[in-house]
Amino acid sequence: MSTPVKERELFRISAAGTGRRRRGGPMSSALRTAIPVIAALVVAIGLWLAMSYLLLSPSRRFLVPPPEQVLLDSFGNWKHLQPMLTALGLTAEVALVGLATASVLGIFTAIAMSQASWVERAVYPYAVVLQTVPILAIVPLIGLWFDYGFTSRVIVCVIIALFPMIANTLFGLHSASQGAHDLFTLNKATRWQRLTKLQLPAALPSIFTGLRTSSGLSVIGAIVGDFFFKQGEPGIGTLLDVYRARLQSTDLFAAIILASLFGIAVFAVFTALGKLVVGKRS
Repeated sequence: MSTPVKERELFRISAAGTGRRRRGGPMSSALRTAIPVIAALVVAIGLWLAMSYLLLSPSRRFLVPPPEQVLLDSFGNWKHLQPMLTALGLTAEVALVGLATASVLGIFTAIAMSQASWVERAVYPYAVVLQTVPILAIVPLIGLWFDYGFTSRVIVCVIIALFPMIANTLFGLHSASQGAHDLFTLNKATRWQRLTKLQLPAALPSIFTGLRTSSGLSVIGAIVGDFFFKQGEPGIGTLLDVYRARLQSTDLFAAIILASLFGIAVFAVFTALGKLVVGKRS
């Protein structure tokens, strides 16, 4: 076989292999992502079963009810599942309102800090203090000042979720290169043009990093608020406390699973949204 023929044949084989890899790329990537998650879930369920059936005697098995009992008695019984879903809906509303409020406040605070160094020096230490003060220490004051209902729960979410939004957005606003700033200066760009066309686009990845972090913290804040502010409709945190007090272990485990799944879902939504938005701009 002549050299040109060999080269064409090698090129054809290489192109075919590349095409197969491209076609199998997304599927193989999905499998690589799913297999460790499924394996970890299987291990967790195995440990759960071992603890229920091997480590605990039948008289103490109510402390860690086996998975099939939680599935049948709680998830499979509408009388038990319906109050959990209703409570989870209220907790979700609190978490999302708190997250939206923290996001708006955090982004605008970070913008103000990036535009004036004196604002950053004045505000940032208090943002750090707000993050480091134990939320349980100021929950009684929040309830005393703002009552013990929906508003107080939202405020707890905002306090917990605010700092990651400020810190990540501020970092992103400062991440634009000096060369890009020099180019805007040469073109006599206004402060508004520099902010909207350079700093905010550069800050988008950091903003979505802050959203992912704050989304999980907001769910935690909503559940903490449920524990302490019990006026009005009960949230999932309120039910957790009730199930604990009544030793309703199957319902307690089911409520924990629902709250965890909600937190994972919120985190996944903002992760996908961040990839979509940032990917489109890249």
